[in-house]
Amino acid sequence: MELPETLKNAIMELTRIPGVGEKTATRQIMSIARWEGQSLESLGSSLTALKNLATCSMCGFYTDSRLCSLCRDEDRTSNKTICVVEEVGDLIAIEKSGHFRGTYHVLGGVLNPLVGIGPAELSIPSLLGRIKTDEITEVILAVNPSVEGDATCSYINQEIDNNVRVERIGFGIPMGGSLEYLDSMTITKALENRKRLE
Repeated sequence: MELPETLKNAIMELTRIPGVGEKTATRQIMSIARWEGQSLESLGSSLTALKNLATCSMCGFYTDSRLCSLCRDEDRTSNKTICVVEEVGDLIAIEKSGHFRGTYHVLGGVLNPLVGIGPAELSIPSLLGRIKTDEITEVILAVNPSVEGDATCSYINQEIDNNVRVERIGFGIPMGGSLEYLDSMTITKALENRKRLE
């Protein structure tokens, strides 16, 4: 069966989204194709508007203005704590937890000299500048556990002044996880990040 070019093109574009394969894209486009004209135009215009989406000049989160809502929040900025993350998705995940009330800094990746990603290719220089300018007292490194992530955290820690407290988030066994199904790296991290019971 040959699909019309209009459908094929829409399916092809949707498969460019990470995690969306041809079957999922086909199912979604077939559903969207039944929408009324106004709904289709609304979806199209909202997607087209993404080209005007900016990043916060301070932290790197998405915004419609110069600063994002998090960096404009005086309660957060007065906290003097920055949570450093690899990507915007990590920021959103931490924010959804509702347990962090400081500001963020998006690195845009991790150090990887093998592919030419050094500190200048990430937003590390602006992070170090923010720490001094904003008189930050605590930096939380919420970088994913990997060889590159560990190297990135070590580099940032070395570059930060000693009077700033630097911590890395704990890693280990997820709630409800079973030891027998976990990989050795996860178990190792869980043992490294153990806490004394009070």
